[in-house]
Amino acid sequence: MKKTSKPMERGTQLKLGTRLLLLLCIMGFGLMVASVATKLLIKQSMLAMLTIQDIFAFILPAVVAMALFYLRPFHVMGLTRMPSLKALAVVVVFYLVSLPAMNWLVDFNGSMVLPSWMRQAEDMAADATKQILDINTIPQLLFCLFVVGLMAGLSEEMLFRGAMQRTMQDSRLGAHTAIWVTAIVFSAFHMQFFGFLPRMLLGAWLGYLFVWTRSLWVPIIAHTLNNSTVVVMSYLAGKGVVPEGFGDNLGLPADGAFPWMATASLVLSIAIALWAARSFRNEKHGVEVSDGTHTEATA
Repeated sequence: MKKTSKPMERGTQLKLGTRLLLLLCIMGFGLMVASVATKLLIKQSMLAMLTIQDIFAFILPAVVAMALFYLRPFHVMGLTRMPSLKALAVVVVFYLVSLPAMNWLVDFNGSMVLPSWMRQAEDMAADATKQILDINTIPQLLFCLFVVGLMAGLSEEMLFRGAMQRTMQDSRLGAHTAIWVTAIVFSAFHMQFFGFLPRMLLGAWLGYLFVWTRSLWVPIIAHTLNNSTVVVMSYLAGKGVVPEGFGDNLGLPADGAFPWMATASLVLSIAIALWAARSFRNEKHGVEVSDGTHTEATA
């Protein structure tokens, strides 16, 4: 994987550690603003509270930090490059093919023996998720898709891949290290340790998509697809259209049996990822949208 060329920067004297610390400080300030805003403005709607958090704790800190580091923050974050149809097809096919393997990994991670405080954090997150996914009407479904699907996908990718990973990519760490460090931070941030491994691998996949396609919209769409599927399945299960947990057991073997489906899913997923890496490496993707400044080619 080629190391990305450095774009025009502001404050080139700032070291990587200083940049990441500044990004985290801005994010922390955003979290405090979001907390105050939700207490003053909204007391009942958890989805509305999440939207405020997405804006103040993820989107704005990512944009502000990258504007401090680079002359063209949206270009550097990959927001001016539209995704290609090929990239979108890879996102959808990989998601479907990887489901059995991911389900097996979720089950494996969930059966691990971890400290009690991790279980408590997991239970709290599960209760919050249950409240969020308590959907009874079409308007509620659409609002939940907007918040949990689109806004979460957009905001988290802007912060973790567009800001954090991209900042590390432009350091001496290189792309691979930046992708995996960001994936670990991304998974740990959710405070759901019994799902840490699958979420970390998801974060790595999103990170590689960003590097390969150079468009942040590709991981945003992949992230949105993942979250939106959970929302839709929860709604359909609540209406009795599909069984509870529909699709979650796909790939899980019977007790004592070898996970053949999960293994095949893993092999095919790796094959798709390797093909995508080779296919995207020297190919120009999507359409570059001008951000109002001089456009320049990126590696």
